[in-house]
Amino acid sequence: MSLLLKASNGHLFLSSSIASMATCSSFCAQLPIHFRPIPIASSFPTNQPFKPFSAQASISPANDGGSPNTIGFLGLGIMGSPMAQNLIKSGCDVTVWNRTKSKCDPLISLGAKYKPSPEEVTAACDVTFAMLADPECAVEVACGKHGAASGMGPGKGYVDVSTVDGGTSKLICGHIKASGASFLEAPVSGSKKPAEDGQLIFLTAGDKSLYETVAPFLDIMGKSRFYLGEVGNGAAMKLIVNMIMGSMMATFSEGLLLSEKVGLDPNVLVEVFVNRKSC
Repeated sequence: MSLLLKASNGHLFLSSSIASMATCSSFCAQLPIHFRPIPIASSFPTNQPFKPFSAQASISPANDGGSPNTIGFLGLGIMGSPMAQNLIKSGCDVTVWNRTKSKCDPLISLGAKYKPSPEEVTAACDVTFAMLADPECAVEVACGKHGAASGMGPGKGYVDVSTVDGGTSKLICGHIKASGASFLEAPVSGSKKPAEDGQLIFLTAGDKSLYETVAPFLDIMGKSRFYLGEVGNGAAMKLIVNMIMGSMMATFSEGLLLSEKVGLDPNVLVEVFVNRKSC
């Protein structure tokens, strides 16, 4: 299969076999081990240093009296649907909501319950996850009329796994905590396939007690999780990861174009990277 495609305007495009690496949040995990970034100790001071907690092993939730009995899931798009399905298939009691009700049907067929509004989902569930398309949707679903915050209260938890900016995350956090509930931001690194395979990476921040409570459910949906401290840190980490991965892909694309300009076969450049044995 050809690795590169050329449009009529002369621009090079990555074919499907390579384009699958172009998703910022999943590209790094697909690189051979000798291409992956190496953690480097930073010499730059930080205002609020923290020690991230992480877990690698995937485990199933055991209801030991402290685990939530009912899980809500808001937003069943490309990412949310497979994440919720993994919870259902692991035996969790899941209640779902989506703007377009038909997207709930496959999950209902797997055993999920359905509620017609975010408020009713959070009112019925101990912990609710939300995976929304953008900051505007995340705020509306959490804070709008019949939104998630309206059904929250003491003893409940809200985990926003959407990709939003720190300001948006703090706004949602304020509304949730005003109800007496706990809040955790947990944006994910990973795309559709990792979501389907339960191989996401969760970048969490907020109420540590809620993080510990939902850790078994994060392990069902992901391969690792990090606790990063105050609300906003998770959002910042996700956006920084996206920036780095985007920069890597931009540089790689420039290299493909440069190789063609100097008379080399860009496909060979790709093969060089795929077969390279050391950095």
